[in-house]
Amino acid sequence: MPGADGFDFDTIVERQETASLKWDRYKGQDIIPMWLADMDFKSPPAVIRAIQAKAAEGVFGYTLPPYRLNEIIVAMLARQYDWQVHPDWLVWLPGLVTGLNVVCRAVGADGDGVITSVPVYPPFLSAPRYSRRELIPVPLLERGLRWEIDFERLEAAITESTRLFILCNPHNPVGRVFTREELLRLAAICDRHDIVICSDEIHCELILDRDKIHIPTATLDPDIAARTITFMSPSKTYNLPGLGCAFAVISDPKLRKRFNGAMAGIVPRPNTLGYAAAMAAYTECTDWQAALLSYLRGNRERVAAAISDMAPLAMGPVEATYLAWIDLRRSGIDKPVRFFESAGVGLQEGAEFMGPGFARLNFGCPRSLLERALMRMKRALAAS
Repeated sequence: MPGADGFDFDTIVERQETASLKWDRYKGQDIIPMWLADMDFKSPPAVIRAIQAKAAEGVFGYTLPPYRLNEIIVAMLARQYDWQVHPDWLVWLPGLVTGLNVVCRAVGADGDGVITSVPVYPPFLSAPRYSRRELIPVPLLERGLRWEIDFERLEAAITESTRLFILCNPHNPVGRVFTREELLRLAAICDRHDIVICSDEIHCELILDRDKIHIPTATLDPDIAARTITFMSPSKTYNLPGLGCAFAVISDPKLRKRFNGAMAGIVPRPNTLGYAAAMAAYTECTDWQAALLSYLRGNRERVAAAISDMAPLAMGPVEATYLAWIDLRRSGIDKPVRFFESAGVGLQEGAEFMGPGFARLNFGCPRSLLERALMRMKRALAAS
């Protein structure tokens, strides 16, 4: 049923038999899938109307990025982040994962190092290897239940051939929103070692802590911007990952030329429905986004309370995203993801993020479905 804001996040959308990557993993099994990072909500009504209108045109030819969409993005970045971007700086992509692989090919040469902090979204780990680069993973620092960049360890891991740092901010899976001070310190390290920064910021509109703000890395300083490639997309906030529409912001013309060169002949443009959805998302969905954040904050609090009641499980604060990073190391359970699958809940294995002993839970779903999953987890632990 719609809430007081007029938007419905409570109705369960039937996603079985829809060729859903998330739900088909457990096809025919009584397992609630909470592993993949797409939400179980319908996309905003304005996005659905925009796609329906585009479909009604009946022509699906080759499509260029609409110039009006570029203007919308430029205005949005100026409004939200005081970031003055030129339309020519935008490079459209059919998704973040494509962008990660392109940037690894665009920066450096075969055998050069790509450094990142772990645990992290798995394509950060695979893209360097697919691009004939050396992955240099550096563990994040645990301070209690809070995760921080280990700057000393990071700088010590840099080699003479390290050319690229890939940053995830807001961070998937640990949920951090990095502060200005942290970003400046990271940028200073990259400047000292002449390292390009690839800043994945696709969760930037999903800030849950009211006292936190997202700071695009490229807004710190013009010199930092010149060595930064920023990725953004409407896909996570407005639940559009299947439409394959993202963009990079690259202010430095030489770096942008290298990036475009690595795309040439391989990477297709986003499709016409993706562009239509992006325009609607960035112009007509402010109220929907606010309602979504309110709902996700409620889900976050419910997950935090439930995990605190499942000792010895633990989880840190989720400052942003709809993803909980659950510490299972003291549970004594062998293969905990399989354990919870047997209980009817499908989590994502922490080892896939280079975070063994953890699991990721996606709480971007109707609350009744979340409550059912948490109850199954609690009962399984009590019976073990």
